[in-house]
Parts: sequence; structure tokens; C-alpha cells
Amino acid sequence: MAVDLVGGGTFRAAFQMLFDAVMAVKKETTMFKSLLGDIKSTLESLQPVIEEREKYNSKEGLGNFTTQMEEGVKLVYKCSKVGVWSCRKYRYTRKLDELDKCLQRLVEVLKVQGIRDAKETLVSLRNIETVLHRIEGNLVIQNRPEKINGWSSVPEPPPVTVGLDVPLKELKIKLLKDDVSMLVLTAAGGCGKTTLAKKFCQDQEVKDKFKNNIFFVTLSKKPNLDLIVHELYQRKGSRVPAFENEVIAVYWLQQFLKETSQNPVLFVLDDVWSGSESLLEKFDEFKMTNYKVLVTSRFAFPRFGSPYHLESLNDEDAMALFHHSASLEDKSSYAREDLSRKIVELCKGFPLAITAVGRSLRGQPIEIWRKRVMEWSKGSSILASNNDLLACLKSSIDALDKEKPTLKECFLDLCSFPKDQRISAATLIDMWAELYGLDEPSLSIANLYELTTQSLANLIAPRNEREADGYYTEHFVTQHDMLRELAIHQASQDPIGQRKRLIIDIRGDNLPNWLTEAKHQLMQARLLSISTDGAFSNKWPNMQLPKAEVLVLNFETKSYDLPVFVKKMDKLKVLIVTNFSFLPAELNNFQLLGSSSNLKRIRLEHISIPSISKNLKQLQSVQKISLFMCSIGQAFSKGSINILDALPNLGEMHIDYCHDLVELPVEVCDLIRLKKLSITNCHNLSALPEKIGKLLSLEVLRLRSCTDLLELPGSIRNLKKLNFLDISYCFSIKQLPEHIGEICSLKKLNMRQCSRLQDLPASVLDLEQLKNVICDSETEILWEPFLPLLKNIHIKVLKEDINLNWLHKHPS
Repeated sequence: MAVDLVGGGTFRAAFQMLFDAVMAVKKETTMFKSLLGDIKSTLESLQPVIEEREKYNSKEGLGNFTTQMEEGVKLVYKCSKVGVWSCRKYRYTRKLDELDKCLQRLVEVLKVQGIRDAKETLVSLRNIETVLHRIEGNLVIQNRPEKINGWSSVPEPPPVTVGLDVPLKELKIKLLKDDVSMLVLTAAGGCGKTTLAKKFCQDQEVKDKFKNNIFFVTLSKKPNLDLIVHELYQRKGSRVPAFENEVIAVYWLQQFLKETSQNPVLFVLDDVWSGSESLLEKFDEFKMTNYKVLVTSRFAFPRFGSPYHLESLNDEDAMALFHHSASLEDKSSYAREDLSRKIVELCKGFPLAITAVGRSLRGQPIEIWRKRVMEWSKGSSILASNNDLLACLKSSIDALDKEKPTLKECFLDLCSFPKDQRISAATLIDMWAELYGLDEPSLSIANLYELTTQSLANLIAPRNEREADGYYTEHFVTQHDMLRELAIHQASQDPIGQRKRLIIDIRGDNLPNWLTEAKHQLMQARLLSISTDGAFSNKWPNMQLPKAEVLVLNFETKSYDLPVFVKKMDKLKVLIVTNFSFLPAELNNFQLLGSSSNLKRIRLEHISIPSISKNLKQLQSVQKISLFMCSIGQAFSKGSINILDALPNLGEMHIDYCHDLVELPVEVCDLIRLKKLSITNCHNLSALPEKIGKLLSLEVLRLRSCTDLLELPGSIRNLKKLNFLDISYCFSIKQLPEHIGEICSLKKLNMRQCSRLQDLPASVLDLEQLKNVICDSETEILWEPFLPLLKNIHIKVLKEDINLNWLHKHPS
């Protein structure tokens, strides 16, 4: 089936690969033949929709579906290896069904976009005629006295803009909807928000709709409503008296809107800062037909609806902007073109950075270009060499200094992790609990949401998580590289010995000069982050960090030694070790932590646990340990380690995405102080130890997405302090323990997608403290016979979102 897809070779290749995979596997297997046939039919139905879409040369929205198709190929080939009697048959049946639904959704999306593209083509034809008439009119207007009025007072965008055609189209679709009165256009400083707003106002379709009722107002950090209302009247050629108070100003604003509301009205409030919500409310309260307000801001203001996030430039647009900024001819030399690509890559699609760097290099000899690229490639900051760019970005975090100093510190902490890597929200929760006293995880998540609304970071949360219950394993943070560079720049302003956080990036064994020159200097940092690459040989300098409370180690080698200086970090409270290489790494020198009397939290990612268990000393103070994508193997097998002796005061244990965990070791049941046990996405876990009832202090038991787990041990009845049980997505559990009603403190139960459960034991009637049950429509039915007797229970049914995020959320 040869389909010439519009939208780029990547989408074309992904589509063809998925179709070929379905055809090939469908011939080989009988187990999933019906489902694969459905997927084949859905793919075939895409062809006429795509061919219709080609007429308008639309590439919009294909990137996400390209990724989903690529992951779909992997899924289809995995299905070909599933045996007839495999216990994974049901899981893959469900995944194939979700793949088909996702493809069906793609068909509907493309149909809607096709209709919209056709309409926009007709509008463009009408606009040509309108422009001709306007040119004729301008010949007459030029001879008239100048008068500031409506759209003509809107600032013109720069003569050359790139990468804004698609955002402009999307912005029009969102704001011109009948049910939308206000839309916030948000992005970090220097991303082109104001330029896009100007282009929106000068767009012919927008001008035809709003005519002389377009008002563009640039605000200050502390906007004055009096001045805004006076300016609006002045632009209409009218004058109003001075206002005695804001109430009178609001009255005159209302009168202004009544006078102009006979025709469509558009307000653009440009560069609105945090703390201006009350002003936006005054503009948003007028719910009139054809009344629109476009807000540009670095802050998302979520109370005014879903914002539009302006993304960075793609490579093609970034190169075009750089060519213009640097005044390069169309046929520049190969050497300059090669350097241009490297510079654009360093600017990471940030329009202001591209423009500033391009202008700084305009007319300079090629030797200067090479010098700059060499400096920036070695870690020198682009910000440090351009004051305008630095000032623009820095103003965003300066605003946090007085109002929200802790939030500013949280922003600066994000530079502790390698660029282009997702940052686990669970990691930040551990760090900020000790650094800033944010003991409740939701407080850290709230800070991440706030940084997101201010365009300083991007918190990604699972779309189907609408029930806050403290599960943040699948939340992660991304950050634009230019903002990360800003954080590093700000963190390095103080003298090295006085910095709050030390960020060290080591390539090979090339240590920073200041580190080799100051071997014995006392460092005052509370946070130390060290990132090394695959060529690092574990040759650590001698550092003295008596005040360091958080140590973040990022590496890419198969074997990694903890630094010897860890032994002298007396105040160390949090250890974060992350391996970014392909296989779980061995971690050596773990016994050095035995002298850390204040160490409370340990998080290990992609680590081979047997490599540390053989040298594990008593960690008396450790209260929480998290193992993410670790290889557990036989680390806790009988005789290899006495876990109670090693971790006598452990209160929390989190085991996530540890695929070789088949059976939870019985030794875990000796952790008598354990309050939270979370085992999630361990798909091969089939059994819990019968002695789990010994965990008498346990308050939270989370077994989410342990898809092969067959049952809960009967001894769970002894967990008298357990108040939350999560067995969501445990597809293989067929029944609950007969005496589950003896868990007398159970208040919340999450049992979504426990689709094999046939019924509930009668003892659920004894769960007198149970208030909330989270389930789906199928498991809700199981509770119906009991509801007349369970008066205080609340059943919350959550629908599943159809998406393929689960296919590529974490590496396998």
C-alpha cells in the first residue's frame, strides 16, 4: 500500500512501517488476527483523508501521531512473539485495541483539519481582493490629518518574521471561537509573543472582522487602569475627566465597551505580568458577542482558561532567522553555513537568542565566528556575551526575588540535571523536602505548576491522572536549554566558594580549572551537582563540602564510583544517583555512606542493586529509598543482606519500573517502621510475600500497574493502620482477600482497570472508614449490591483517555 503522505518523510515512513508491520504479523499469528485486521482497515481508511488533505499542503499536528505510529510498530512486532498460553495475551489485546482507537481518532482529526484548511483557502482568496482595495484607499487617506484610531495604531511586526504562520493560524482558531472571550498567549521572554500578537492584529481576516475596533495596549509590571482607559478614549478621539478612584475608571471602561460593542471588538493586552489578575478580570467580565481579549504574558494565568503556548522555532525557521539577523547572502560560504548551523543549534530555537547572536556576528570575519562557536561549545554562556538577551530572560526570575524567593530557588535547582533530559518530579520532591521544608509532596508539585504558568519550566503530568493521591512517579519536568543556561548563569554569579549550588559538568577527565586550583578550598554550597560522560574514569578531586545537603550525580558509564569526599559530607541529607547509559550500572563505594549520619533520602535510577547490596553498611538515618528502573535481581534474597539491619528506620520504599522484580523478597516484611510501600509498573511481579501482614505501621500500599500480580496475601487483614490501597491497573487480580474488611482504617481504595475482578467479598461491608473508591465503569458495577448498606462511601468513576503515552513514557 503505497501512500504519498503530506507532512514530511518521517510521517510517511512511520505510516508505511506500521502498515507493513500489521500485514506481516497478521500473516504469522492467529492470536491477534481479528484485532490486526481492524487496525489494517483503519489504516486503509486514512488514505482518502490524507489525499484530500494534500490539496492544502497541510503539515499541522503530524509530529505527535508520527511518534505514536513508530511506537505502534514496536507494539505490533512484540505481539508476534507472544505465545498462545502467555499470561501477557490479555495485556497486548488491550494495547492493540487502544492503538486502533488512537488511529481512528487520527482519521477524525484529519477530517476536521481538512474542512478548516479548505475554508482558510477561500478566505485567503477574498483577502487578495481586500488588500487591493485597501491600497487604493491609502492613496486618499495619506492626504488626511493624522488621527490615532483603532487598528491603525497597532504596532507593526518586524519586517521579517519566521515560524509564526502555524501559530498564527492556531491562534485564530482558538480565539475566534464563539465560546472564547479571552486567550492567554504565553511563553518565556524572547520567544516572540508580542510579534505574534502584532501579526494577529495585522492579519487580513482579523482586520476584516474587527475593523477599527482593535486596541493594542502594552502594560507595565504594575498596570494602571486609569491610564489604560484614558488611552483607549484618546485612540477613539475622545477625552474623559480624571478618575477619582478605580470604581469610576471601571465605569468609564464599561461605557467605552458599550459605545464600541455594536461592532466586534478586539483588545490586545501585551506583556501582562504576574499579579495582574484583577485587571484581567475587569476585561474578562464583559461577556458580549464578538468581544475578544488577547493577552500576551510570560505567565499562563490558568484561571482564564487553557493558554496557548508558543513553542521554539524548528531548525528550518531558526536558520532562516539567523540568516536574516547576520545579513548572510543566500549563497554564503560553506564554512559560514556550517558555523551557522552550529550556532543555531546552540540557540535551541530561541528567537531572541538567534537574533541577538546573529546581529553580533554581522560583518565579523570568519575567525571571530569560529572563536565564538568554540567558546560556546566548551560551555561558555551565550547569555554572558549578550546583555540584552540576559536582561530579557533575567527579568522573569528577578520578579520572583521578593514575592516568591523559594520559587526562584526551585527554578535555579533545575539546572542540577543534564540538558535535554527529563527531570523526575519525584527527584525534586526529595530535594525540596530537605532544602526548603516542603515535606508534603503536593507542595513541590504546586511549585512546578507555578513555574510552568510562568513559562520557566514545563511540568508534564499523565492526562488520565485527575485524582491527586500523592503518586507522582509519572510526572516529569522539561526546560528549555536557554532557561537552563540562565539558571546556571545566575547560580554562578557569586565566588565559587560562596555559591549556594555548585554545578559541575565534566567531559572525560577534564576537570574545570577552578576545581584543580582550589583542591582544599572550603565550599559553602548546599547543593552539589556533578555530571560526567561515558569517558570519565572516576578520578575524583578532593573537595570539602561541610554544608552540602543534596548531592546529585549524573553519569553515563557502566561502572561508577561514589566520590571519596562523600565520606566527609557530614550534613548530606539527599543522594540522587542517575545513570543515563543503556544498561543498569554498577555502583561502587556505597559503603562510604555509612558515615553519613544525616542522610534521609536515597534515589537510585538505572542502577544494579546487587552491586551495592554486597557492601551495604547500616544507614541508621535513612527514611526513604527510591529505586527507579533498577536491576534488583537477587539483591534482597535470603542471606545476601539483612535489610532491617541496613535500614532500621526506613519509613518509605518506592520501587518503580524494576522489570526483573518477580517476587517481593520476604525480608522487606521485616521493615517494621515502614509506612509507605509503593511498587508500580513492575510488570513481572507476580506475588507478594504472605508475611506482608507484619508491616504493622504501613499506611499506604500502592501496587499500581503490576499487571502480572495475581492476588493480595490474606495477611493483609493485619494492616490495621492502612488507610490507602492502590491496585489500579492490576489486570490479573481476580479476587480480593476474603477478610479485607478487617483493614479497619482503610479510607481510600483505587481499583481502576482491575478488569478480571468478578465480585467483591462480603467483608467489604465492614470497611466502616472507607470514604472514596476510585474505579471505572466495569468495577463500579461490583459495588452496586453493597451501596444501600455503605451510606458514607463515594464511588468516583474515571473514564480512560485514549492515547498511546504509555507506549513511550519510559524506556524499557
